Amino acid sequence: MAFLCLLLPVLVGAQGERPQAPPAASPVPAPTRGPSVTLEGREVQVPVTITSSGPMFGLSPLVDLIGGELTSDESGESISLRIADKDVVIGPGNAIITVGDAIFSLSQPPTQGEGGLQVPVDFLTRTYGDILGYVFEWRPETARLTIARRGERELAVSLDVVHLQGMTTVVLQFPEEPRYQINRSQPGAIVVEMISDRLTPPAPKEIQDPLVQAVAIDPQRVRIQLAPGVQAASYVLENPFRLVFDVHQTSSVDVPTGPAARTEQAPGIRTIVIDPGHGGSETGAIGPSGVPEKELTLQLSRELAAKLGRLGVRVLLTRNDDVVLPHDTRTAIANQNKADLFVSIHLNSSLGSGAYGTETYFLSPQATDSRAARAAVAENAGPAGAGTTGADPAAQDLELILWDLAQSHHMAESQRFANLIQGELNQTLQLRDRGVKQAPFRVLIGATMPAVLVELGFVSNPDEEKKLQDPAYRDQLVEALTRAIARYKSQVEHTPEPAAGGAQPGSAAPAPGQVPGQPAPAAPAPAAPAPSRPPAKVGRPA
Repeated sequence: MAFLCLLLPVLVGAQGERPQAPPAASPVPAPTRGPSVTLEGREVQVPVTITSSGPMFGLSPLVDLIGGELTSDESGESISLRIADKDVVIGPGNAIITVGDAIFSLSQPPTQGEGGLQVPVDFLTRTYGDILGYVFEWRPETARLTIARRGERELAVSLDVVHLQGMTTVVLQFPEEPRYQINRSQPGAIVVEMISDRLTPPAPKEIQDPLVQAVAIDPQRVRIQLAPGVQAASYVLENPFRLVFDVHQTSSVDVPTGPAARTEQAPGIRTIVIDPGHGGSETGAIGPSGVPEKELTLQLSRELAAKLGRLGVRVLLTRNDDVVLPHDTRTAIANQNKADLFVSIHLNSSLGSGAYGTETYFLSPQATDSRAARAAVAENAGPAGAGTTGADPAAQDLELILWDLAQSHHMAESQRFANLIQGELNQTLQLRDRGVKQAPFRVLIGATMPAVLVELGFVSNPDEEKKLQDPAYRDQLVEALTRAIARYKSQVEHTPEPAAGGAQPGSAAPAPGQVPGQPAPAAPAPAAPAPSRPPAKVGRPA
């Protein structure tokens, strides 16, 4: 035992002096050479720069390898890349790019570097990936970008064709965004060609339409055969993905040439349609003292039309008298007169008497909130006899959706216009800002131009009802609307915006049929094309 006691310190000391094993090394091998790029399994020469935010790749060599056309303006501030039928707009130093009509924010901005403009991986994914079906994978452990093409996908496609008020809408709907390009080189036809995707055609559908003769769908393409003398514009809607074509007659008027032609074809606001809400037996909301909404909206619209004359534009009222006017007829008047703006004037109401302020709406299939949804339901209602009794509800829903598609093409401009109106009303009148909202208002669905509905106060509020009957207060409202329209007109036409305090009277001649200083006459209701469906319900109950 004594021997063990003497031996124990020696053993412990020897154990303490034993060398420790080195810690395990981290399994992160350093790359044996610089960053590289492989395309379909072969290495290609593309400049790569590693930044703190990630790798950047020379765009010009990739365009040469994969395809596309890269151009720059003289200043170098804007660079365009065309891939298939999509234009990609790039601003060096700006992380925002546009791909067709879509806007994307990148992880880092494209910048000038080795090999010209350099772009991050998400740029390549949003362009060549989404459009042509390439997959880009950056592997930091080997500092390598691999580029490969996705396998071919099978996509179902559905077709809807509807003709309303002189225009045909063709809708191709897909479960996800296809990889395609639009070919307009064939006379009288539009061909949607698939790129590394295959379509599952729907059951054949007979097309009986005055503007579209046939639509043929096979696994590689969709061919839309147009009638003689028509043209089509296309745009995209998301969730679900829809490719939409608006087909209409080509103008038979001779197109002028020279400087006059450039002036005639330049973007501009030349015709404005003002829509006084409600009318006739459809009174709209009723104020505490008994004043009906329909009277105030007509008065406000007439006063607005008189002021807009100083902008040198043609102004039409959908109604200039106390008459019932279906929603479809209101928008038909705007469409028939090729209006550049449509403004529907209304007054709000609430179960309580304390609500006040203004709201501006633009069209959306989904309402911003529950109150906006209730407002749309109320405005879309109407008196007995003005409804759609006997019509096919499914057909009505389809037409409603397709008209929504037509207005969706103008949604961004409608939103911009609505923001200008709401801003002017807030600044001028110091009213409660109830904001710009979206809702499925029926009166906006038929408009094929930027369109808004403005609620200029709560007629259910005794104080606002009293102010709305005061000419001086109405003049402030109308002046704010006029300034907003003048500002929007200046933005569209790229001219200096009017100074604060409103546009100054000009020397422009009044619109045809308009008495100077007086409201423009309404377009007569009988002149509007008859709706191809039963008229929608008008207005809302008090």
